[in-house]
Amino acid sequence: MESLKDKTIKGVGWSAIDNVLQMGVTFLVSIVLARLLTPDDYGLIGIIAIFTAVCNTLVNAGFTTALIRKKDATDDDYNTVFLANLAIGLILYVLIYVCSPLISNFFNREELTDLTRVSSLSIVIGALALVQQTKLTKRIDFKSQAKITIASTTISGVIGILMAFVGYGVWALVAQQLSRAVIWAVLLCFINRWLPKLRFSKTSFHELFGFGWKIMISWLLETIWRELFQAVIGKFYTPAALGQYTRSLHFSQLLSTNLTNVIQRVTYPVLSDIQDDRTRMLSAYRKIIKTTMFATIISMFAMGAISEPLLYCLIGPQWHDAAVYLPLICLNGTLYPLHAINLNMLQVQGRSDLFLGLEIIKKIVGVGPLCVGAFIGIIPMLYTNLLAGIIAFFLNSYYSGKFLGYSSWMQIKDIIPSFWIGILISFVVYFMKYLPISYWIILPIQIIIGIILFFILCNLFNNQEYIEIRNIISPYLKRLR
Repeated sequence: MESLKDKTIKGVGWSAIDNVLQMGVTFLVSIVLARLLTPDDYGLIGIIAIFTAVCNTLVNAGFTTALIRKKDATDDDYNTVFLANLAIGLILYVLIYVCSPLISNFFNREELTDLTRVSSLSIVIGALALVQQTKLTKRIDFKSQAKITIASTTISGVIGILMAFVGYGVWALVAQQLSRAVIWAVLLCFINRWLPKLRFSKTSFHELFGFGWKIMISWLLETIWRELFQAVIGKFYTPAALGQYTRSLHFSQLLSTNLTNVIQRVTYPVLSDIQDDRTRMLSAYRKIIKTTMFATIISMFAMGAISEPLLYCLIGPQWHDAAVYLPLICLNGTLYPLHAINLNMLQVQGRSDLFLGLEIIKKIVGVGPLCVGAFIGIIPMLYTNLLAGIIAFFLNSYYSGKFLGYSSWMQIKDIIPSFWIGILISFVVYFMKYLPISYWIILPIQIIIGIILFFILCNLFNNQEYIEIRNIISPYLKRLR
């Protein structure tokens, strides 16, 4: 029988491949599209994303989390969730279709009506695929998900680029998103080989929704709050300003959010199996936080340090504002894994009530950055959002200390060595941008020096997370020789 460690390593490996493939293809496609399209085009899609993101959270309704956590999920459970997801998705799409003229009027852009109606079809398509993806995740089958990812992301990326090249503008982004959703749903159904039945169980619904609704409200609050920052920029500034912000956010999420998703997707089903063993849970969570934060801190600090040369070389000088926002967004993104992993612990423990309570408190704290963004400026908003993120960490980690004996200060102590390495690397690399030479020369120099410093500092300080990652990867590298 496969051990928990082997099961986790294998799952993390394939989950990482899945995310890296998606991140890599998306990154390459976004570079091409950013040169063919304008900040205004991206801003319009950013406005639509505000509403589709909220709807997708409602469609999920916390059912997938409840299914993964339930050890003995039945076919009735899966069919019930599928029908519930589809019904909610259809209702929300009709609602958005009817309200799209109001969205257009609010943001003073007439073209948003048709764009919203077409783009929001992804809500219904996504509802069809949720249970299919959940079944693979519950089995920790990220190998199949990786295959689906590379196919759907590549094909949809080609479609988007071709449409942008021949002059379809913002519709190229809509086509890319919809085609990816369709291909993703079809391939999930084909590989998973599970066909839903028209069978709805009230018992299953009440059981799963009883746990999931609190998670749904928590996710909804988080999604609304995240999208409100985009709504504030889109309303009080311009779609072009929103496009600059979303581009910088996209670059930061390539590392922080994707890395955290890799860890969460695997550890949630794995740790749900040992939820009753406090000692193993504590040991596992310490390793997860230390390793995840090691990778996140160093990569995010490094991206922030090279932000200006990176964006100028990859997507052009027209994205100057995005290069200014990116370092601050990277600093805030560094905290994201801590938030997610600590909240993940509450889900594993079945405390969706505390999960919801924390989200409500954090959103009250988050009123400050929103007001600053609306009345002062985007840069001050990013600074105050960083402060709110620090406060949120102490709130999220409070119950880790209470339930597992892993307090906020213990977590800080565990990740401080990674912070020192990240600070030293980013400090040296950042000031290289002032060299009186082209950014095309500065960027590779920054990357090479950063990599060299990383290995020197990790070995000099004998960093345990670096050693553990190296020991995990080494056997697989030897097999490739």
